[in-house]
Amino acid sequence: MNHNPQSSDGKHDDDSALSDFLASLMDYAPTIPDELVEHYLAKSGFQCPDVRLIRLVAVATQKFVAEVASDALQHCKARQAAVVKDKREKQQKVIYLCLLSFLISFGLSDPLLEQDKRLILTMDDLSKSLREYGVNVKHQEYFADSPSTGIDPASREE
Repeated sequence: MNHNPQSSDGKHDDDSALSDFLASLMDYAPTIPDELVEHYLAKSGFQCPDVRLIRLVAVATQKFVAEVASDALQHCKARQAAVVKDKREKQQKVIYLCLLSFLISFGLSDPLLEQDKRLILTMDDLSKSLREYGVNVKHQEYFADSPSTGIDPASREE
């Protein structure tokens, strides 16, 4: 006995919206291939013959990766903005302004601004972004990060 006719209509609307969404997944080709999603689902012990569910997982994964990448980009921009600020504060203002006025008089631009246009995404940026989503990433130091890099092995002090 359902005394509220709205609740059954609302449930019907939700069911039809879900059915329409799942049907639309059949025509959608996500960025992450079905085979890759099936592989990792099978690796975790989940078997599903329904392609719609596999594509739903692919769409959710695609959204997660896009959000993490966007957050990592924001961390990268913030980090590099701090580096530019530090560089500019360390320079002698008089010499910098003289050089800048000289460059502008010849129609050239500020060399510091030209250098700072490229963004370099680091593992630290990605780790900070993933940490916001509860994923802790530990990465090994690269050989080049070692203090003894470039030193002849025979001359290293141990």
